[in-house]
Amino acid sequence: MKAIYLDCFSGISGNMMIGALLDAGLPIEHLRAELAKLDLSAYRLIDKDVVKKGIRARYFNVEFRQWFQPSRNFSDIQKIIEKSSLSKRVKEQAEGIFSRLAAAEAKVHGTSVDKVHFHEVGAIDSIVDIVGTAIGLEYLGIEQVFASALHVGSGYVKCSHGLMPVPAPATAELLQGIPFYSDKIKGELVTPTGAALVASLVQEFGAVPERMKTERVAYGAGSMDLDIPNVLRVYLGTVQMEAKGQRAKLVETNMDDLNPQIYGYVMERLFAAGAYDVYLTPVIMKKNRPGTKLTVMISPDKLNEVVRLILTETSTLGVRILDCDSYHVARETVTVDTPWGAVRVKIGRLDGRIINIAPEFEDCRTIAERHNIPLKAIHSCVLGKCQVLIEGIVETK
Repeated sequence: MKAIYLDCFSGISGNMMIGALLDAGLPIEHLRAELAKLDLSAYRLIDKDVVKKGIRARYFNVEFRQWFQPSRNFSDIQKIIEKSSLSKRVKEQAEGIFSRLAAAEAKVHGTSVDKVHFHEVGAIDSIVDIVGTAIGLEYLGIEQVFASALHVGSGYVKCSHGLMPVPAPATAELLQGIPFYSDKIKGELVTPTGAALVASLVQEFGAVPERMKTERVAYGAGSMDLDIPNVLRVYLGTVQMEAKGQRAKLVETNMDDLNPQIYGYVMERLFAAGAYDVYLTPVIMKKNRPGTKLTVMISPDKLNEVVRLILTETSTLGVRILDCDSYHVARETVTVDTPWGAVRVKIGRLDGRIINIAPEFEDCRTIAERHNIPLKAIHSCVLGKCQVLIEGIVETK
């Protein structure tokens, strides 16, 4: 499957991430057209090549056409995203990143997610950076994100509340469980937006995965001039997923008094926190009351974060935690061309043999809506293009 590795030797920020995605093949015209679907105005995009300590990189930023930028809360940003005509994947990913950022800001300021008001991160540039990242990942077909340890810098940074130590409080909150380091380089190298992107998107931290085949190296430039190149290096390539078993945790709780409208929001927050799976089951509770069982499957290192999220965002007073094993077949994603556009297809293998082929539903849906063609016809067309792979499945039965 397609993947990227973020080499954060000089930190990461929202505009560095966008710059790297542009350098990796995201057309600026596509980014501009998709961002135009948001109800935002009075800004323009800056996109140019620069050189940082001898390294050519893509510099991206947002320039405001008016000096005043309103303070927004999470609900304001959520409405801007939800009312747009962006794809479902982009909306969910962007809202998940902002949700995590909101939770960090709320904890730092001692308030709730609903009441926290963003200043720097509520401005247009942060909305563009986060939504733009989701747009870029979708366009490039990225399904997995890996990263190095983060170089956070040192010293102090000036923000709306005054001078703050590096990493800034919200950044430090977001970096829990993420490897990072600081050295003699002065300045804020990892911004809250950059930390939120990493915390929400990255599946594994460490060296470049041995199973990753690099196809392109891209650079996104930061705004500072340092003793080291102020760039984010991104390796774009494919990763062969191996069949493997792994330990996991199941977190469960039963509820009969939670407003049903909240369940969707909680599920989004849990997926943004790294849950493998989240699902709801109707149950009959004590006193014959109908209720709902919330089940979350997570990796053991995410346990504390997920339990805290469930206890604070739902009406339950306790959870059950169970150990479980999970097993995943080797997976890869290929792209199939149709007369109406490309569709991603997920392939599952066991012992080197193909056992399943599944066209990406959202890709088929987008084509069906755009060209007014029955969805089942698109699905059948894609499977027809995969005839050779289907024959491989038949041979294994």
